[in-house]
Amino acid sequence: MKIAILPGDGIGPEIIAQAVKVLEVLRREGLPVELEYAPIGGAGYDASGDPLPDATLNLAQQSDAVLLGAVGGYQYDALPRSLRPEQGLLRIRKGLNLFANLRPAQLYPELANASPLRLEVVSGLDIMILRELTGDIYFGQPRGIRTLDNGERQGFDTMVYSESEIARVAHVGFQIAMKRAGENGVGKVCSVDKANVLDTSMLWREIVTEVAKEYPAVELSHMYVDNAAMQLVRAPKQFDVILTGNIFGDILSDEASMLTGSIGMLPSASLDANNKGLYEPCHGSAPDIARKNIANPLATILSLAMMMRYTFARVDIAQRIESSVRKTLQRGLRTADIAEAGMEKIGTDAMGDAVVAALLN
Repeated sequence: MKIAILPGDGIGPEIIAQAVKVLEVLRREGLPVELEYAPIGGAGYDASGDPLPDATLNLAQQSDAVLLGAVGGYQYDALPRSLRPEQGLLRIRKGLNLFANLRPAQLYPELANASPLRLEVVSGLDIMILRELTGDIYFGQPRGIRTLDNGERQGFDTMVYSESEIARVAHVGFQIAMKRAGENGVGKVCSVDKANVLDTSMLWREIVTEVAKEYPAVELSHMYVDNAAMQLVRAPKQFDVILTGNIFGDILSDEASMLTGSIGMLPSASLDANNKGLYEPCHGSAPDIARKNIANPLATILSLAMMMRYTFARVDIAQRIESSVRKTLQRGLRTADIAEAGMEKIGTDAMGDAVVAALLN
């Protein structure tokens, strides 16, 4: 298992170090793991003047999977857009053709009180948001800032999706719903769009409906994105798999993260057509708390579990890692973002050590 380790910026190196602790335990137990590090984001710019150095992209392409921390920092805000850390993230997704972004939102019973919503609204929450990752307004052309004839500046971006882009991510969504339902259950896909306003969404809805005919065991519904945002707060447990485009998925998945109590608990997987993936926590680089040993590493460790499940098909290891996180929470151990009033808070390193201890017991 050749894994590219890209720590990135801010809290990235700290949280990645905790996931590597878990990998080292598994390697000592005999898992054939090979790790190689490379810079990305601001670290990539500092190293070579590029947020995605050629050597980093080459390593990612030659690896079986990629584990990434986070990118971004205040010191890079003045750079031209093409050189900002976030461009490294967008480019590696495009360079690896990672079109399917899986963002689970699951509420651990131990963290029920950390959710801002009432317990009866979120108890038992288990949603998978599937976000198309390489199309939409983030990548559409033309785009830019131009000066009109009257001298006024105008910014413009293009929202665009092709039939094939929509169909391939829709297939992933229906397949995920079938796996989540199991042999006897009924999977549900809610396709989220803005078909009452956008031509792009009209095509999205049409193609998703066509693909659904190949999955008769899965129930398909459609919802406008503004209503979906409201329903995620009002009655989130109505959802199973949410299938949506790049920009809508970006926003909705961050909203869903707070249902679980903290974005520090949410892992993600970005997959290509062969399940090669880039795995990263949903949160950002949090430069304000970097190097203070207070960041929550659990989303990164859970991202590693997703890697074992989706890229390496080692469900046994994935479940073991997830169980170790659960045991750690059951012990009452909390980083600051998930601690209730009066609870003792532990740091990033201590949380990683606690998960490793649970893994070994």
